[in-house]
Amino acid sequence: MREWGGGNTPPHSRVFEITSPMGKLSAMVSWLLRGVVMTAVHVVARVLLGIAVVQAPLHSTAWKTIAVAAVIFIALVWGGFDGIRDARAHPDPDDYDDLTIRWLKAGVFAGLVSCLICWILGTVGVKGISEASFFIEIIAGGSFIALLTFFPAFFGASVGRWLTRRDQRKEQRRRDDADRDDDTAVIERADDRSVAASGAESA
Repeated sequence: MREWGGGNTPPHSRVFEITSPMGKLSAMVSWLLRGVVMTAVHVVARVLLGIAVVQAPLHSTAWKTIAVAAVIFIALVWGGFDGIRDARAHPDPDDYDDLTIRWLKAGVFAGLVSCLICWILGTVGVKGISEASFFIEIIAGGSFIALLTFFPAFFGASVGRWLTRRDQRKEQRRRDDADRDDDTAVIERADDRSVAASGAESA
């Protein structure tokens, strides 16, 4: 029978934690926080991109590349931290948090809200922000930003978990080797005592 100790959480406790009101609230706050921050990141990136394109239109491709790379980097690093923290908190992969849904919700939120904000800014006269219609901005732009947030974060979380599991396996092997060395030393001492006792009896 499996004993649940040493920081491992029984499955029924995990289910209760997720389905309880506090568990649902915590999960909502988690993805909402990421969604709000990534919304701010996208809006700031598009505002700066609009200013840069207006001031230096010949370098618009470079500015767009830098803006997209910055957004991807932030999502990638944040997802990586999530993966590392999750793997450290749950040594058993079966107990991992659902980071996929967390970041998918955050990506959809960031896509819709940031595009709405940018469309409003473009409507009121901020140059270089948005010249597309409302529906194109929300549907096409929102989908693009959602994917631009979700995929890097998902990849980062996977890499973070993999790195943590690798370190945990190395640490486990080190402990196993140390235990094996201790057992070998105990056996050798026991053999030495046995040989000494046999020699004393022979004398």
